[in-house]
Amino acid sequence: MPTDLLAALMLYALVSSITPGPNNLMLLASGVNFGFRRTIPHMLGVSLGHSFMVVVVGLGLAGIFTALPWARLALTVASVAYLLWLAWKIANAAPPRPGAARGKPFNFLQAAAFQWVNPKAWTMALTAIALYAQGPGLVPVALVAGVFLCTNLPSIALWAATGSALSHWLQDPRRLRAFNISMALLLVASLWPVLAR
Repeated sequence: MPTDLLAALMLYALVSSITPGPNNLMLLASGVNFGFRRTIPHMLGVSLGHSFMVVVVGLGLAGIFTALPWARLALTVASVAYLLWLAWKIANAAPPRPGAARGKPFNFLQAAAFQWVNPKAWTMALTAIALYAQGPGLVPVALVAGVFLCTNLPSIALWAATGSALSHWLQDPRRLRAFNISMALLLVASLWPVLAR
């Protein structure tokens, strides 16, 4: 891959990975509610799951959506419904009672599977393959996926670390409730680019 194209891919991967979206908002909330260390499996699931998605898209799944437009519409509807359900769950999460269990963060497999219903992850994967994969085959696709893997993990770790840093300030149940409602609303707002098409 030419150096200028690689630089453009790295910039695209950084910008698309670090900007707000469903993954980052959920990692921020997980950092607040569970701390950075307990959020690590979630982060690894996002990064490795998305990189795997890029490989699968690059090796042929994108062609299915071109041949069968209804398949993309069905995926979009299912994704939006799932994200709305997640937003409702986040908004209605009760503040933990002293001594009560705080629930569980996403594990690795849940976070990896979430990529398949995340509209932003699909957009990132399809765009990256269309613009930056230099020809068919595993090597160009693996290069794109590798750049995403190297760029994505540090980017999303910032969101989880920020959430973890905010957790002390959000010990007040009213602040935590306001935070969870805000995260739910932002998660719904992140669907706007998908719905506006």
